Amino acid sequence: MNSPETLLRALFDAAVGAALPARIIAANMPEPPAGRTVVVGAGKASAAMAQAFEAAWTGPLEGVVVTRYGHGVPCERIRIVEAAHPVPDANGLQAAKDILAAVSGLGADDLVVALISGGGSALLTAPADALTLADKQAVNAALLRCGAPIGEMNCVRRHLSAIKGGRLAAAAAPAKVVTIAISDVPGDDPAVIASGPTVADPTTSRDAIALLDHYKLDVPAAVRGWLDNPASETPKPDDTTFARCAFRMAATPAMSLEAAAEIAREAGIEPLVLGDAIEGEAREVGAEHARLALRLKAEGRRCVLLSGGETTVSVRGHGRGGRNAEYLLAHALELAGAPDIWSIACDTDGIDGSEDNAGAWCGPQTLAAARAAGADPEAMLANNDAYSCFEAAGSLVVTGPTLTNVNDFRATLIL
Repeated sequence: MNSPETLLRALFDAAVGAALPARIIAANMPEPPAGRTVVVGAGKASAAMAQAFEAAWTGPLEGVVVTRYGHGVPCERIRIVEAAHPVPDANGLQAAKDILAAVSGLGADDLVVALISGGGSALLTAPADALTLADKQAVNAALLRCGAPIGEMNCVRRHLSAIKGGRLAAAAAPAKVVTIAISDVPGDDPAVIASGPTVADPTTSRDAIALLDHYKLDVPAAVRGWLDNPASETPKPDDTTFARCAFRMAATPAMSLEAAAEIAREAGIEPLVLGDAIEGEAREVGAEHARLALRLKAEGRRCVLLSGGETTVSVRGHGRGGRNAEYLLAHALELAGAPDIWSIACDTDGIDGSEDNAGAWCGPQTLAAARAAGADPEAMLANNDAYSCFEAAGSLVVTGPTLTNVNDFRATLIL
């Protein structure tokens, strides 16, 4: 068997590879229409999805998609725009306007293909008429700090938008709309992926207000004023807007976990999949998984724990690091250098939060290495500074943008 570190990286690479647009888009192509074909999209994988769609489409094609800075790839017929994530910027605002313009005025013979992936909610920023980009930026920043799960965050985002929550589909009517999606959300709910621009929204503006109250978020007065306006309500499942809409899930976290599990089996390691939709505070989930690993080690099991989903971080400190690094630091502290246990935690898009790493790995000597380099792991966890701890230990995982996104990937190898 390869070294534990090498095997962990092979598991992560398999998970990412299973969701690469070049491998999955061709199998999800729609039938060509009698009229025009317009491709739009948003997300960290949208540019790579557009490139794969172009390669598989033989007819006329036009369109525009928006992706995160650094995630763009060249396309010939589809315009690629890069914008900010996770807090939106003016580029994202203009891209959303361009996307709405691209689908406006189409007829029943035309086809809109929406390429949607994780990250699209922040990238596809078109504030409702009563709001400004600054209002949306303030809400996004507050939601990111409070530790709300992605489903709740996107409930609020849908009701503040002129394009999310089914409004893109409404703008495209009466054209047929086919959405091809890569899921990055627990449960693979189409309404949550990129805040569901082409699907019905089962939540209400009152739900959004309740979430702002629950997390005691300080948001601009215009935001609450808009949510009290009946016009803030999104199209619901019985809306005729969706009569000519179809949704195709091209890749999911579960598919990626299965790809990793197959690599483990080939290495003679029993895979135990804990779930593809795990949520909760990153440090609490990390510690819980460490305790499970210690129990399995005590039972003499030789296996690998695999899990996906999207944990959250309630930001209290001023350090560096995303949710995967925070998960792993709490995990490593709970393991306390236990022998024969190695772990990896990475975001499949290659970017953990807003840092330059995908995540990190740890083994029995990782915390000792960090301390030898002058780091204080306990204090760093309290300061949300997991990145700096693993940087000191030399165990960051740096991939650059992977051009896909099926959210967190975690593996704990027990030998």
